[in-house]
Amino acid sequence: MDWEAEMRICSGATLLFQGDSITDAKRSRWRLGDLGKGYVMMVAEQFSLEHPDSNVKFLNRGISGNRVRDLKDRWQKDCLNLKPDIVSILVGVNDTLGTFFWGEPVSFESFEEDFVSILDMTRKNIDAQIVLMEPFLVPLSKDHVVLRHDIEARIKVVRKLAEEFKTVLVKLDSVFSEATKTKAPEFWVTDGVHPTPAGHALIAESWLAEAESV
Repeated sequence: MDWEAEMRICSGATLLFQGDSITDAKRSRWRLGDLGKGYVMMVAEQFSLEHPDSNVKFLNRGISGNRVRDLKDRWQKDCLNLKPDIVSILVGVNDTLGTFFWGEPVSFESFEEDFVSILDMTRKNIDAQIVLMEPFLVPLSKDHVVLRHDIEARIKVVRKLAEEFKTVLVKLDSVFSEATKTKAPEFWVTDGVHPTPAGHALIAESWLAEAESV
């Protein structure tokens, strides 16, 4: 398959959003069509408004607290079995948090290996475009400095894999870094990790900026 690093949303496509709490955004586990209250819902609303006849289906399978290894464990059920045309992945910050706060360190090597496994499974089993979104952390205090060093290394891994697997890359860490030049960090995130409504809107805008509808 000759993959291209661009996102084309065709009529009737199924779009799957995967990740951790940022993607989860308090979605209902009892209503599988629920998109949560964050950027996934905003992407679906804006795209549907602009393309009312596209008949595109949006799915959210983000789960709060997930790391890359957790996505790997459920990838068959929560991605491959759904046969999406586009799968968007935002994960990585919990690999950092787990390393420093949960007593469950995730090395950069295992982080990359598990990520490669996910991407390999996707490429080999379904004909889906892949969108990788950079994990991000907006420093709100000096305590976040050491976390920044860790997550920056994981961001480099995501950028490297986006190039190797020819995926779309949404540079969220750069987007948030630029946004904090015009508004205080607290305007965009509540704790350095979880977006405010404005932060979710920024993610949705950044995601949609990479999409072309055909």
